[in-house]
Amino acid sequence: MAQPLTVGPGSHDPAPLDPRTAPVPSYGSGSLSDLIPAAAAGLALPGMPATGLELAPADRVCVFLVDGMGWELLRAHPDEAPFLTSLMHTSMNGTGRPMTAGFPSTTATSLASVGTGLPPGSHGLAGYTVRDPATGRLMNQLRWQPWTDPHVWQPHPTVFQLADAAGVAACQVSAPTFQHTPLTKVALSGGAFHGRLTGDERMDLAADRLGAADRTLVYTYYSELDSMGHRYGVDSDAWRGQLMMVDRLAQRLAEQLPPRSALYITADHGMIDIPFDPDSRIDYDDDWELGAGVALLGGEARARHVYAVPGAAADVFTVWSEVLGEQMWVATREDAVDLGWFGPRVDARVLGRIGDVIAVARDDIAVIASRTEPGESSMVGLHGSMVPGEQLVPLLEVRS
Repeated sequence: MAQPLTVGPGSHDPAPLDPRTAPVPSYGSGSLSDLIPAAAAGLALPGMPATGLELAPADRVCVFLVDGMGWELLRAHPDEAPFLTSLMHTSMNGTGRPMTAGFPSTTATSLASVGTGLPPGSHGLAGYTVRDPATGRLMNQLRWQPWTDPHVWQPHPTVFQLADAAGVAACQVSAPTFQHTPLTKVALSGGAFHGRLTGDERMDLAADRLGAADRTLVYTYYSELDSMGHRYGVDSDAWRGQLMMVDRLAQRLAEQLPPRSALYITADHGMIDIPFDPDSRIDYDDDWELGAGVALLGGEARARHVYAVPGAAADVFTVWSEVLGEQMWVATREDAVDLGWFGPRVDARVLGRIGDVIAVARDDIAVIASRTEPGESSMVGLHGSMVPGEQLVPLLEVRS
């Protein structure tokens, strides 16, 4: 994995950042898209995507994904998460290491990477909001607005569908509200869905389903940590309280593992708090310079897809580089694709979803849009970038 730059508060380069210095996710060897293909290698599933990540085989595999629990955040809070901290290094309890989420480090993209075993350039969920080339409108891939046929948007089978077809008992255990969402359909469907309201119920049922057959693949999910981070920040008592809850839930699940099981605890992204001041939060809606020649602003505050009006892409790239290039990696679509930001290849159907210009925060700044994105712009904790605080996620392993 490319090494991230070390940047101190207020430090800037005298010239725009070179996009080639951005730390590219470890696709193929240690990214979220590699997790289930590696974990399920012992299940011998036909059609499973290849990966260079090696994990010891198990007959029963469970993935517990905690939304927003970055590796750096977990490492900084050992008192709130003693059980998870005990797994971060090889010990009698298990093993742990960081992985990369993929780019951008955002929920819709990461869940699709986990569920399909493919990087963003292949599954196609290339950001929080991206342009639909068929309509020219922004498509929110978390809320699935406006409606788009899920299986046209993401046509690849999920690993759970491959498992179910191969006779492996596959299931998802999550909040009932997620059962019928388009994101679940394209990223995590296959086998059975079990909706449970509380975290304790999810952990107990995940353990039960894990032992329900000789070969099983179980996924379970917890979203509340991310919600507290967005609303109050990761330096809040509310967030720390949720991390304590996650730690208890992970231990509850680990202590119920049936024989021949492997539990993998991970996350979809990390998060950092961005101050509410004009130097840290640049408001696109009030900046005529950044808006010149721009047809649509997509992505999110720390990983922007910028779509230019026809013929203006070069000018938009120049302006964004001049205005933000000392604090953000600014790249053309072609350079971002060539540098592997979205994976080793980008499918033809996905290419037009990527911005003409991509702007990715290195420093503690955000490009908000206070009028067009009021909810997102009011969030304290943000993510999306390739810096360690957002990009690194845990790969914690427990075996029965």
